[in-house]
Amino acid sequence: MEDKPVVLMEIDAAFRHPVQFKNIEYVRIGSYLKKLKDFPEKERELWRIFDETPFERGIAQENLLAEDVLLLIDYPAYFSLLNLPLPDSRDGIIRALESEEILLLGVSGMWNITNLGVILFARDISKFSSLKRKAIRVIQYKGENRIETIREQAGGKGYACGFKGLIDFLNTILPSNEVIGKALRKDVPMFPDIAIRELVANALPHQDFYLTGTAPMIEIFSNRVEITNPGRPLVKTDRFLDSPPKSRNEALASFMRRIGVCEERGSGVDKVIFETEFYQLPAPLFEETDEHTRSVLFARKDFEDMGKEDRVRACYQHACLQYVQRKHMTNKSLRDRFGLEESKSAQVTRVINATLEGKLVKKIGVSEARKDAKYIPYWS
Repeated sequence: MEDKPVVLMEIDAAFRHPVQFKNIEYVRIGSYLKKLKDFPEKERELWRIFDETPFERGIAQENLLAEDVLLLIDYPAYFSLLNLPLPDSRDGIIRALESEEILLLGVSGMWNITNLGVILFARDISKFSSLKRKAIRVIQYKGENRIETIREQAGGKGYACGFKGLIDFLNTILPSNEVIGKALRKDVPMFPDIAIRELVANALPHQDFYLTGTAPMIEIFSNRVEITNPGRPLVKTDRFLDSPPKSRNEALASFMRRIGVCEERGSGVDKVIFETEFYQLPAPLFEETDEHTRSVLFARKDFEDMGKEDRVRACYQHACLQYVQRKHMTNKSLRDRFGLEESKSAQVTRVINATLEGKLVKKIGVSEARKDAKYIPYWS
């Protein structure tokens, strides 16, 4: 080559779609570069591989030295969350991260950080250009609308290593009510801690990472909390409580279950509904938009202040919760859920009738007495 300059160009491996140059797709056949359209069997095979490659195995950053990897990945958090001893050597740390597919060894002999590694354990997610928009956003508003923002903050860490800090931060800014006891005044959280934690934990692994320009978002209003994640739900929103969990990102969900963030079985929605019933809050709302899934927790309302939609939703969710506990909904059980006295039985009956009319619950048995009637969800 003498004094002539040599340029070595490495083209990234194809991900989600074939590599193109001037809108023409190419493929390597032996030692030759060929147009993909001339090899239909190769094209079919390539698309099948794309379909089978989950988001978590995608590469977020590649060709790194081991020391550079450890600057980007919060490896102490990995060992701490799994209750494992920290290895004495850098090689031991790297091999442990490789075993979880947080890292993959590249063809160049250097290390690649996977999307899974970044999403779980990035020290600073903004350092990864392809994933920096996936940081969790928290927005607090003044009042019940989005007109005036009090604060807005984007998370910097991966979901696993930053989860505890996120929940601690939320607990400091969530509104509370002052309760006056016999001798003391104390602030009581407006929303149950467990319900907030479960809904946030549920949103993270169920999001669609292929939707660009959007990320999980937690919006705090004076009367409610809305938790939104990219991607439409994989099951109907009215079946969140009883349906077996489905996740777009099974490796992410599996790891978060291992460290106790997500539920081992189920989605955690049963805990959310149990908590809202225990504190006699309005029933949570689960809704689907064009490209997102949203969960809404509401601040306390008296029964008289609830609209028909709130009451019917609470009745249906109560029937679902009773059913998964091998029980039935009755007038008394629903009355207890609303915190009402026996004298309000007629009002509760009207709620049940409205829910029956909406075909959300059905009556079982042949009892004629309203107080003895039993009800189950429509899908049971």
